[in-house]
Amino acid sequence: MSDLVASPVLPDYAPLPASALGPALNEQGFHVGQVERNLFWVTDSVYVAAFLATPDGVVLFDAPPTLGHNLQRAIDEITGALGTPNAVTHLVYSHHHADHAGAASLFPTATLIGHAETKRLLLRDDDPTRPAPEITFSNTYTLEVGGERIDLAYRGPNHTPDNIFIHFPDHDALMLIDIVNPGWVPIFNTNLSEDMPGYMDAAAQALEYSWTHLIAGHLGRLGTRADVELHKAYIADVVAAAYAALASVDPTQYFVKYGANAWGWVNGYLTEITTTATRPVVEKYTGVLAAADIEALTYTTTFMLMQSLRLDKGVGSQVHP
Repeated sequence: MSDLVASPVLPDYAPLPASALGPALNEQGFHVGQVERNLFWVTDSVYVAAFLATPDGVVLFDAPPTLGHNLQRAIDEITGALGTPNAVTHLVYSHHHADHAGAASLFPTATLIGHAETKRLLLRDDDPTRPAPEITFSNTYTLEVGGERIDLAYRGPNHTPDNIFIHFPDHDALMLIDIVNPGWVPIFNTNLSEDMPGYMDAAAQALEYSWTHLIAGHLGRLGTRADVELHKAYIADVVAAAYAALASVDPTQYFVKYGANAWGWVNGYLTEITTTATRPVVEKYTGVLAAADIEALTYTTTFMLMQSLRLDKGVGSQVHP
């Protein structure tokens, strides 16, 4: 018998829509671009952060570890051209997750700002790469640095219990992380989000603000209001398909087959509901949103939203007579 292990057969995926792709990266593996005036965004094509270059220093918004030291390189490039200070004086956390905050410790002299729940969660996690914020707020907070204004707002739990809206009223921009992936479907489980009703509401809440440019945290380009509307349509189609599947799928065969094995019939029933709801959404959005053809992504998002319909909205709940 050969000691060689056969390589797995890797699947082919549909071509990515051109709308999904952002600008090319430089030799150091990042792109930095202007949002409006002295607000800039930086990406490695998977993660996105932002910074405001002011006469009094730099305000950084999130610190993804995949960008790491490239954050300071991007800042140095821009502030060198502008003739403004390159020191990061403030760092604003969008939320506590390590994939968006795990390079915060690279800026030890920055004043850290975040929601009160962000502080609680970071103290719980005790991760030295993500120090807890020194300035916290519960509902809203206005940060003013170097003559610039940034409005922070908490609208309730969505992706996480602490994810906030960061509005730049003088830069025509909004930063909202891990809700909309511009040009792409959500990754597994609605972008690994924790609160489904809040997640479903967040896109509409984003559109209540005045902005043209969306800094969304992922996938290599800025978003637009049209991207948010397309995301809303995708989620609405998932929810509608889940409603229809909950109403149409008959669990009887699973009760008969598995009897006392409760998890057996639960698995069969919920798998059929989720599969039934996933198929039309995948078919509709393949070629429209990148990775829509990777069925596991829409499947897990559908499962989470379907379960929210059952558990949060009470859809299909029946009281025993």
